[in-house]
Amino acid sequence: MNTAPDTAAQRWLSPDEQRVWRSYLHATTLLEDHLDRQLQRDAGMPHIYYGLLVQLAEAPQERLRMTELAMNAKITRSRLSHAIARLEGSGWVRRENCPSDKRGQFAVLTEQGREVLARTAPGHVTAVRQALFERLTPEQQQALGEIMQIVAEGLQPSEAGADLPWLR
Repeated sequence: MNTAPDTAAQRWLSPDEQRVWRSYLHATTLLEDHLDRQLQRDAGMPHIYYGLLVQLAEAPQERLRMTELAMNAKITRSRLSHAIARLEGSGWVRRENCPSDKRGQFAVLTEQGREVLARTAPGHVTAVRQALFERLTPEQQQALGEIMQIVAEGLQPSEAGADLPWLR
């Protein structure tokens, strides 16, 4: 039995689509690397850890269920557990058991975590502004936001059983 794809039915990217796709990949890879390097230099943490701290800082009582934190960060529970362990080791986060669910845990921002965010946020905002927003017109910023929202909504199905990172 031939399991090779039927190339006659395959719809390949047009040259313009290929250009857009490769530009997107190139830009997002460089942007993530730029932000990672800035945060490693300024705070000794990768961008994903900074995002977790920000989520906790913005949450009620500076705490979130681990499952909700994984969903918000769009990462697997395993990756989140590893990240939280590293943040705990730095003294920036602590875990607390959930009183209503024996299996559940909360991630809680510590005073040290608040302090590192306060020190790090200004440099991070500057890096984001310089790398992205200062390069775009207000119209381009609005269009980019709308485009990314459409893409995200299309990739995040709401039906039960969807294969999403935080469910793995």
